[in-house]
Amino acid sequence: MPKFRIRQHVNPLSRKFQQLLALPDWNKVYTNPDYPLHLDIGCARGGFLLQMAQLQPEKNFLGIEIREPLVISANQKKDELGLNNLHYLFGNINTSASTLLESLPTNSLNYITIQFPDPWFKTKHKKRRVVQPELVNTLVNYLVDGGTVFLQSDIEEVAIEMRDRFSANSFLVRQHSATWLDSNPLPVPTERELYVLSDNLPVYRVLFQKRN
Repeated sequence: MPKFRIRQHVNPLSRKFQQLLALPDWNKVYTNPDYPLHLDIGCARGGFLLQMAQLQPEKNFLGIEIREPLVISANQKKDELGLNNLHYLFGNINTSASTLLESLPTNSLNYITIQFPDPWFKTKHKKRRVVQPELVNTLVNYLVDGGTVFLQSDIEEVAIEMRDRFSANSFLVRQHSATWLDSNPLPVPTERELYVLSDNLPVYRVLFQKRN
C-alpha cells in the first residue's frame, strides 16, 4: 500500500464529520453478503483487514476510518487484489453507527475490533475518543449472540476506559480472568501493535463475548 503523509489526528466532533456515512449496496460490495461480518473501527491504512480477508475468505470484513485519503488508498489496494469479502468506509462511526448497522444483512455482525484508537490525552478532548457509551450499546445491540468484541491499546488509561464502557453492558462477558489478555487472539497484528511490541512496551487487551 503506498505511503503518504496524512494528519495523525482529526477532530471527530467537527462539522465535516457529522454527516452520515455514504452506505453502499452490500450485495455489490460482497459476493456473499450474508457471511459473518468482522467490523474494524478506526482501521487506519487497512493493512490488518487486508491480511485478515485473505486468511479468512469465509468471512466478510468492513473497516471504518475517519481519514478519507486512507480509505481511498485501502479500497484501491483491495480492488487490486480482487478481494470481494472486504470493504472500507470513510466517516465517523459515532454519527452513523445505527444507520450503518441497520443496513447490514440481519444477524451478520459477528466480530468487532477497536485497536489502538486515538488517545486524546487532554481532559477537554476526551469526548473525542471513539468508545462512547452510546456507541457501545449500539454495537452490542447489533452483535449476534456469541459474537466477539476485541479491544486493545498501548495507553493504559484508554484501555481501561474502553474496557469499563464495554463491561457496563450486561450482555457482554469478559473471556479471561486476568485484568488483561496476555496475547492477541487474532492471527494478524496491526502495524501499531508490531511497533509497540518491538519497543518492548505493554499492550493492554480485553476480549468479550455476547451472551443473551
